[in-house]
Amino acid sequence: MTIRRLCGALRVRGVTELFLVLLLGAAFAALPVFALLPDWRGFAVASAVTYVVDEVLHSRAPGFVRRLATLQLTRPLRFAVRTVMLLALASRMDAPEAVLVTALAVFSAHFAMMMLYTAVHHAVRRRRVLPLVVRNLDMSGLPIPEQPPALLYRRFLRKLLHLDLPAHAGLVAALAAGSWQPAYTGFAVTLAVTAAGVVALLDQYRRVRRMPATEEVFAEVNRQLDGYRPEVALYFSFASVSRDFMYQVNMWIETLEQLDLRPVIILRERASFRHLSRTWIPVVCVPKADDLAELELSGVRVVLYPGNAGKNVHMLRVAEAKHVFIGHGDSDKLASSNRVSKVYDEIWVAGRAGRDRYQRVRHAISDSAIVEVGRPQLSPIRLHAEHTPGPLPVVLYAPTWEGWSDDDCHTSLIPMGVRMIEKLLAENVRVVYKPHPLTGKRSAEAAEADKAIRQLLHADNERRGAAEAEAAAAAAKPRLKEIQARLDELAGHLGGDDAEQVRESRVPDREGAAEWQELRAEWHRIYWEAQGPVRHNVILKQLPTLYECFNQADILISDVSSVVADFVASLKPYVLTNAHDLPDQEFRAAYTTAGGAYLLDSECARLTEILDSVRAPHTDPMVLDRRTLKEYVLGPDHPTSTERFNAAVNALAAKAAAERAEEPAPELAA
Repeated sequence: MTIRRLCGALRVRGVTELFLVLLLGAAFAALPVFALLPDWRGFAVASAVTYVVDEVLHSRAPGFVRRLATLQLTRPLRFAVRTVMLLALASRMDAPEAVLVTALAVFSAHFAMMMLYTAVHHAVRRRRVLPLVVRNLDMSGLPIPEQPPALLYRRFLRKLLHLDLPAHAGLVAALAAGSWQPAYTGFAVTLAVTAAGVVALLDQYRRVRRMPATEEVFAEVNRQLDGYRPEVALYFSFASVSRDFMYQVNMWIETLEQLDLRPVIILRERASFRHLSRTWIPVVCVPKADDLAELELSGVRVVLYPGNAGKNVHMLRVAEAKHVFIGHGDSDKLASSNRVSKVYDEIWVAGRAGRDRYQRVRHAISDSAIVEVGRPQLSPIRLHAEHTPGPLPVVLYAPTWEGWSDDDCHTSLIPMGVRMIEKLLAENVRVVYKPHPLTGKRSAEAAEADKAIRQLLHADNERRGAAEAEAAAAAAKPRLKEIQARLDELAGHLGGDDAEQVRESRVPDREGAAEWQELRAEWHRIYWEAQGPVRHNVILKQLPTLYECFNQADILISDVSSVVADFVASLKPYVLTNAHDLPDQEFRAAYTTAGGAYLLDSECARLTEILDSVRAPHTDPMVLDRRTLKEYVLGPDHPTSTERFNAAVNALAAKAAAERAEEPAPELAA
């Protein structure tokens, strides 16, 4: 318990990282001791340990490094402490005054040049910030200088600090040998290499002074948009964007690519641009509201919003277009029937359940504003009849996250997650655990439960002797990494800063979609084969996808969320957690998706009975309920969701065009 608390306080994970932290502290504490003794051998060892362990912790325990920074123990300060201790050692070993003065001058000059380099680097980075970032438009006409080489530009502080190594090593070697030539050689190398770096970066600053002006950038982007003539825009903004949020956009990309009308994607946060999936659709990221107004979007007739965010008002003010809330999932949560949705011209839902959900929000949403379009994203989900069971029942546990406040906390992780996993492991099943990407971001209790579940699954894998599966998974990693690199390339995840992204932007080959699908299919096939039929899995990354986890599962256990509504498409058995132990009838009345679900109480007493529906499918009493619920929640199978969504876009675009044609022409100025 003491070790766990210590790990939590130091922001490290596990005994190994804790050992490295203690080793770093001990090495730094030893420096003044060896300097004052004096003992150059002990000092050399302690100094080497501080160099190596500091570097390792930056990779393995970034949380601990950030904690040091908050305590003002920054990396430059740690390097400065080591330098001061070295000078103290040299003084105690009676180094000549000339050597001490030269050493002090060299280390001072090194730090001064490092400060100059940092200032120039910031100046280069600021000048390379463009008002927007684009993808899939030909921006070769803009005279954007190439990004400085990675050697000069990326992680520059780490590289500059380590340039003191020749001087440090030379002085220690001189103290050991009693000859001062190694010290002067080391001093010269440190000064020469640092000065060369500063000169090289100053040359890069000279180049970026020719960056195009804001007006020039917008003129070129608008020229490209005018040639493309977008008619439908998907608009996305989120206050705290990361890869965890971009699923809200990425889930719609393939649907947009199949529209009859020409789509464009508009993003508002630079971070979101980096996490966009593969697409040939033009993408424009415009962080500032004033700059958004500079885009030429006069031909856009329909704007689609996958999320409710404050910055949506910047696009909603475009009166010529029709604005539609499409959401990022269909669930019984408040977000799927929010009164805020009244600001949109239409609200598109999957099926009748979505319409009824909004109708329960009295005096807010007009029934005529709701359009049922299905869920086009669900086509990769295989039906129950197409599923081949493995030697053990596969239980997918996909809890939702804790929400923005305790008032709307729907996650089962905190009240019953650990207990449920313990009982599942006693039932001899295979567990695939895929928590929501935001799990633990707000609640420490949720994070603790998530960690405990992972540990339980890991321990049970070891108990089962899953060494063979571990070896297979390790053997598959190189190929999976190779495929992932190609997928990133196809997705347009280029190296470089935003200016480099714009500089390299070109109109893509649409045929890349076929290779993308083939590679993703190969990635999933290799991954699941390597996992074996009995090994538990913890899924934390984008791949494997949620829907591929659906296809592996025999049964789902989840909370009230869009995950359940999507899983209904498979017609497989599923379980809703009833953490507050509401009466079954009351729970089913409150949550539409409970209509075809087994309900699991907080003590998980019903778990064995529920699993029997998988072990003996002919005894499953919820089969007919799931079929009925599927059409109610997701709409009919024919016409397909893709066809219905496309028809809805066409109809609303035609309506917008007709209304625009009816508008009286503005009076000419006298």
